[in-house]
Parts: sequence; structure tokens; C-alpha cells
Amino acid sequence: MKRHVYNCYEGCPIESTLQIISGKWKSVIIYHLLKNDVCRFGQLQKWMNGCSRRMLALQLQELESDGVIEKKIYPVIPVKTEYRLTEYGNTLSPIILAMESWGKTYNAIHSDESQTMIG
Repeated sequence: MKRHVYNCYEGCPIESTLQIISGKWKSVIIYHLLKNDVCRFGQLQKWMNGCSRRMLALQLQELESDGVIEKKIYPVIPVKTEYRLTEYGNTLSPIILAMESWGKTYNAIHSDESQTMIG
């Protein structure tokens, strides 16, 4: 898919980033590749059990098309496919790790709130 380069009106750098990592699963895929270096399709599917097989394949295809990940297919039976971040994909590390940190804080705060509501 051809990506748009924004004219840098206010907010455009964010739009540029989001067109690459937007969607429920792309950031999660990148996160798992950051944490594990190399992942197979089946591993990703297991870790992302709310993501359909078709959606995972589409998200991986888009990330590969955008140069964020690379796919390596081994000529064995059954076929073995591995995914890893490209050098360009690794530049997303600070963004994804900041999202991880924020998410942990959010989960801790809201976990405490839900416990208060229950108790």
C-alpha cells in the first residue's frame, strides 16, 4: 500500500507514525518482535489469541510492505516462516516501549479501581 507523506501541518508527524503502526494488532506484533527478536506465525497467533488468523496475516503483510518487518520462509515441510524487525522497524522501539510503560501504569491504576469497586 502506498503511504502518504504529510505536508507537516500540525499533527502530521503523528499521522505519519500512525499510518504505519495503527490498528489494534500492529503495535502488538512489533512489541512481541522487540521482546523475542524472531517469532513464528504460530507463536504470534498464540500470544494474540483475540486476533484471527486472517487478520494476523494481513497485519504482518502490511508491516512487511512498509519495511518494518522481514519474513523468512524456510523450504521445509511443513513450511517454517519467521518474522523479525528490520533495522527500520527497530527504530520504533522507543515508541512501543513507551506504550508498554504507559499500559502497565494504566493497568495498575485501573486494576486498583476495579478492586475498590468490587470490595
